[in-house]
Amino acid sequence: MSTPVLHVEDLSVIAGHGESEVTLVDRVSFDLAEGEILGLVGESGSGKTMACRALMRLLPSSNLRVQGKAVRLAGEDLLSLDEADMRRIRGRRLGMIFQNPGSHLDPLMRIGEQIGEGIRLHQGASKREARAKAIDVLRQVGIPDPLRRVDSYPHEFSGGMRQRAMIAVALGCNPQVLIADEPTTALDVTVQAQILRLLLDLRDQRGLSIIMITHDLGVVAQTCDSIAVMYAGRLCEHGNKLDLLAHPRHPYTAALIDCQPATSAGHAMLKTIAGQPPLLDALPTGCRFNPRCLQQGGQCTQLLPEMQATAGAHRVACHYPLPMGASS
Repeated sequence: MSTPVLHVEDLSVIAGHGESEVTLVDRVSFDLAEGEILGLVGESGSGKTMACRALMRLLPSSNLRVQGKAVRLAGEDLLSLDEADMRRIRGRRLGMIFQNPGSHLDPLMRIGEQIGEGIRLHQGASKREARAKAIDVLRQVGIPDPLRRVDSYPHEFSGGMRQRAMIAVALGCNPQVLIADEPTTALDVTVQAQILRLLLDLRDQRGLSIIMITHDLGVVAQTCDSIAVMYAGRLCEHGNKLDLLAHPRHPYTAALIDCQPATSAGHAMLKTIAGQPPLLDALPTGCRFNPRCLQQGGQCTQLLPEMQATAGAHRVACHYPLPMGASS
């Protein structure tokens, strides 16, 4: 098996110190191959975005700290780098499309300047060279009339065009790995399909590896090669997309799939998962999903399950995994 472009081992994010310490992301591990699209899914608050911000070392508070055995990007351990070296990595080798581009595009800077800023910083390009590269990237992401639009401000773009511009900013320096945080949120169905098609095309053209953060299994089914499911800060299942969607082994994964409208046809109401995810400073004993789980057994309230291989690369953290072909 080839060496993954990104190797994440026991990545954690911890808030506070001493008795007030709370673990927000707990020992997340996965590999990402060149050209692979990994869907990171789970309910809001499950830790998806926090885990990926930890990869970027862009945590929203100085009260948060990152721990882990390794986060290796093409063999280089990011956890061992100081902030100056991480600035060299961000944008150049590891890019991120942030949720809600309206909040992450500077309203006072022209789009071309925002794309060119990273190109000048990381590639030493002149202002003219950066502008030319910005026009080329805008063309690649499907912005019409890029020669004119390069001088537009974010408010002059539609929602879909702002999302494309955000992708262009992230791709300006040809990163090896792109993190896309809910890239289709608040977009209508037609524009959503265009953005997903764009990401697939970029993967095919550049060999780009992508982590797709989403709560939408429909998006995952259309775009991803593999899926990692998060619940209450931990990974609970990880595997090939087709295997995982057809044969989920964790009850939480099966419940998420069962909540999708397409699988609820014939029911008067959509299915839901009873209860709420736990607060991270008041976790249940044992499996974190056990208060909401319909499959629990004797160990579920006693021991926290660890990830175990089931078949091939499929892994699940469950004391009593569902049999192949079972439904929730």
